[in-house]
Amino acid sequence: MKICGVVGWKNSGKTFLAQKLISYFNEKELIVSSIKHAHHDFDIDKPNTDSYLHRQAGSQQIIISSSKRWAKITELKKSKEKTLYELIAELNTPDIVIVEGFKKELHKKIEIINQSNENYLFNEIENVIAVVSNSKLNTNLPQFKKNEIDLIVNFILKY
Repeated sequence: MKICGVVGWKNSGKTFLAQKLISYFNEKELIVSSIKHAHHDFDIDKPNTDSYLHRQAGSQQIIISSSKRWAKITELKKSKEKTLYELIAELNTPDIVIVEGFKKELHKKIEIINQSNENYLFNEIENVIAVVSNSKLNTNLPQFKKNEIDLIVNFILKY
């Protein structure tokens, strides 16, 4: 299983790149999973749905299941957030995992850079293996443009 992270500052294009990578690997018939880190409170169920009402009533774990998909919601209460590797252990052995965020974890990462920000993460965090930017940067890391998805994918598969 390969694990490749996509990191960058807010609105740099992380989700765009993650989506393109996921689509590409899926088209190549690889089993792709993704993990997205959120720095804020979020809900995956909507108010007044049955699962939402179960959670509001106090259920600490809710499983929603249909013939198309299933999801498990766990309220952490006072438990600590799971690490990236604990979350990866929850997956069913994919060929590749695309991780958006989790910049402080130790997996290999590609930084996507928006030209308006010169505060590069590759100077601050570990395991950045390449950068994606439409501008030439002063770094020895491999560099790709945002539309060079084929080159980025080949780099990930060979790395």
